[in-house]
Amino acid sequence: MPTPTKGPRLGGGPAHERHILANLATSLFEHRRITTTEAKAKRLRPLAERLITFAKRGDLQSRRRVMTVVKSKSVVHTLFTEIAPVLAERAGGYTRITKIGPRKGDNAPMAVIELVLEPLSPKQATVREAEKATGRAAKKSAAKPVEVVEPVEVVEDTTAPEAPEAPAAEAPEVEATTDDVPTDDAPTDDAPEADAKA
Repeated sequence: MPTPTKGPRLGGGPAHERHILANLATSLFEHRRITTTEAKAKRLRPLAERLITFAKRGDLQSRRRVMTVVKSKSVVHTLFTEIAPVLAERAGGYTRITKIGPRKGDNAPMAVIELVLEPLSPKQATVREAEKATGRAAKKSAAKPVEVVEPVEVVEDTTAPEAPEAPAAEAPEVEATTDDVPTDDAPTDDAPEADAKA
C-alpha cells in the first residue's frame, strides 16, 4: 500500500491528480528539468523515481507499466534508451529538487525538479564508505571507557658524564668460624660484672 500523502490532493479529484502528475512526469523526461510549485515537485518525485526504476529493468512488462503513466511513445523510448543507461550505476535519488523564489503573481513557492544525470564517480562512493567507517569507529570508541594517563616528566641529567668505573678487585671470602660466634655456655664480658655485683 502506498504511503498516504499529507495535505489536499492536487487538482479537483484523484483522477485529475493522476493526470497532472502524468503530464509533469512526461515533461520531466522530455526536458530533463522543469519548474513547478514545491507541492507538485514533491508529489512528482516518487512517481518519477519509480518510473526510472522500471526503465532500468528494461523488459517489456516494465515498458508497459511506464506506458500506463507516460502516454507519449517517444518520451518512453527516450526514458528507456537514454536516461536509464545513464542512471544504471546509481542506486536511487534520480531526481533533485531545488527551491527557488516565489512566483510573481500569487506568491506560490516554486521549485526546479531535474534529473541527476551526472555520473556517480567511484571516488564519491569510496569517500562515503570511509566516512561511514570513521563514524562507526567513533561510536565504538565513545562507548568504551577511556583511561586517562597522566604525563610523566622526563628530566635529563645535565651533569658531565662520569668516567666508567674500573672493576673492583674481588675481596677474598672469609669463612666464619665457631670461635668468633659467642654461645650461651661460654662466659661473656658481662658475666664478670654480674659476679662482682653479687
